[in-house]
Amino acid sequence: MTETIGILHPGEMGISVAVSAQNSGHAVYWASQGRSSETVARAQRHALADLNSLQALCQTCSIIVSVCPPHLAEELATQVVAQPYQGLYVDVNAISPQRAQRIGKTMAQAGIQFVDGGIIGGPAWEPDATWLYLSGSEAQRIAECFAAGPLETEVIGESVGQASALKMCYAAYTKGSTALLAGVLGAAQGLGVREVLERQWARDEAAFPQEAEQRVRRVTGKAWRFTGEMEEIAATFAEAGMPDGFHAAAAEVFRRLAAFKGRATTPSLSEVLAALLDREGEAGAG
Repeated sequence: MTETIGILHPGEMGISVAVSAQNSGHAVYWASQGRSSETVARAQRHALADLNSLQALCQTCSIIVSVCPPHLAEELATQVVAQPYQGLYVDVNAISPQRAQRIGKTMAQAGIQFVDGGIIGGPAWEPDATWLYLSGSEAQRIAECFAAGPLETEVIGESVGQASALKMCYAAYTKGSTALLAGVLGAAQGLGVREVLERQWARDEAAFPQEAEQRVRRVTGKAWRFTGEMEEIAATFAEAGMPDGFHAAAAEVFRRLAAFKGRATTPSLSEVLAALLDREGEAGAG
């Protein structure tokens, strides 16, 4: 079955999702109204059909896929509910299962079908590298939209919230451990023992000091997105009866690195540490 699929919005991840849908034989649309010149260029480069407005997108598409920063997921869903849309809405954002359930309930009240999704991995340009996990009664229909890849899919249940729960638990370690490394390096720098710490790390594992430095430097470009994701993970842990303080602290670590957003080059470790230790956020990305 050929679907008409709308992508909200084709950022670095969203465009790869769109291309996998195109590869699978589906028509893919987007709405350029209010979007940046970079997003417009990206959508044009991959031949997404521009319907200009969200209203036109909702009138045209049988499926709408939301790919946005987690703090915007519920607002975007509300904007779709306000339109004359009666299709299927898929939220693949890094949100807590309880937020996914809340969005699903809002959709159901508006007569819109809902599928919960969670993406693990970077933008999907290589097979077996990025997985879209799906849950909900119509999850298999969504999986079939990406059958040709390279985005991989797996349906893990019929209950809304399962896919988001998996994403939260996975990112709790992968991104949470990077925040922990950043915090450790920041504390060691502030206490004047970083060089000694790195020597001890090297005694334990020769490559670890360099690996730790690279992880905290590379994460700066996406730290602004990860702040909200850590907050969603903290909420997920609290709902599950687990302590939420670690990921609330991880959110603060990433918040201190958010000023590096959009920087063309990866900052040096000294710049990263300065940002971490500047509680007012004035060290920035200069």
